[in-house]
Amino acid sequence: MSTLSPSAKLDELMGREQRKTPSWIGDAIYGVNDGLGAIFGIIAGVAGYTGNNQTILISGFFGALASTLSMAAGAWLATRSENELLDKAFHEARRDIEQNREREIQILSLIYETRGFEPHEAKDIAERIARDDELFLTTMAQEKHGIHEASRGNPWGAALSGGLSTFIGGVVPLIPFFFMHGLAAVIAAAAVSLAAHFVVGALKSLVTVRSWWSSGIEMTIAGIIVGIVSYLLGLAGSHVL
Repeated sequence: MSTLSPSAKLDELMGREQRKTPSWIGDAIYGVNDGLGAIFGIIAGVAGYTGNNQTILISGFFGALASTLSMAAGAWLATRSENELLDKAFHEARRDIEQNREREIQILSLIYETRGFEPHEAKDIAERIARDDELFLTTMAQEKHGIHEASRGNPWGAALSGGLSTFIGGVVPLIPFFFMHGLAAVIAAAAVSLAAHFVVGALKSLVTVRSWWSSGIEMTIAGIIVGIVSYLLGLAGSHVL
């Protein structure tokens, strides 16, 4: 017979569900996706504009570097902003409880009534929760403000995951240019990039409800469109400039 408390049991069960698909996997997949799409577009456009292998490689590398820094900074700022919103919600919940505790108990009771509890049941639950100050605070933050402490993220972890995965995705289209030159390198880069698009799209099924093949084909089509449009724009630019 288990001796765990209800909160410990809940953490254990929720932990099992969360371990099925860790949050960093989704961040990494989307980071690779952004890096791959952006740099494939850059090298396709530059390849259309000039066939110079060194120019394509340098443009792609610095594009990957810029995308990496941008993604890392964006992930850091986004996660920090979300944490600040959490802090604000908890601050407001604490202030409301301190200023008018009975009103907050009544609000919590009414919230539970809207969820199907009888008035006396809802009032009893709200009053029981209010006996524990910390439980009352976290409950009001969640029920009234829609905020849960478990949503708090690590800005540095998000920056590292987003930045590193973006760089990896950005480097993939550049690999052929380290070993090949000219049209052969461009064709090889396109083949590698489209294959990577399919793999990344298939991996997205880990964090979505889409089938792996459908998501993979969708990403591949998107990559084809990006590559063709970028190449044609680069080609047009070479005749205009």
